[in-house]
Amino acid sequence: MGSLSIWHWILVIAVVLLLFGRGKISDLMGDVAQGIKAFKKGMQDDDKPADKPEPAKSIEHNGAPTAARSDVGSKAV
Repeated sequence: MGSLSIWHWILVIAVVLLLFGRGKISDLMGDVAQGIKAFKKGMQDDDKPADKPEPAKSIEHNGAPTAARSDVGSKAV
């Protein structure tokens, strides 16, 4: 009795069709297909290298050098 018979499957399919209707299921499958297409297109766009890579930004420090601090470092106690 652990397996489902053909009558169980027919009843399940009938309930699903009554709840969702034929139109909603086909719309849902169309939305899933559009999502898959958009995902594939996005993956292909990621594989293409950028036309003009931006130059690396660097920070230049032109401040005056500071004197060494005597209070920094380890001191024997």
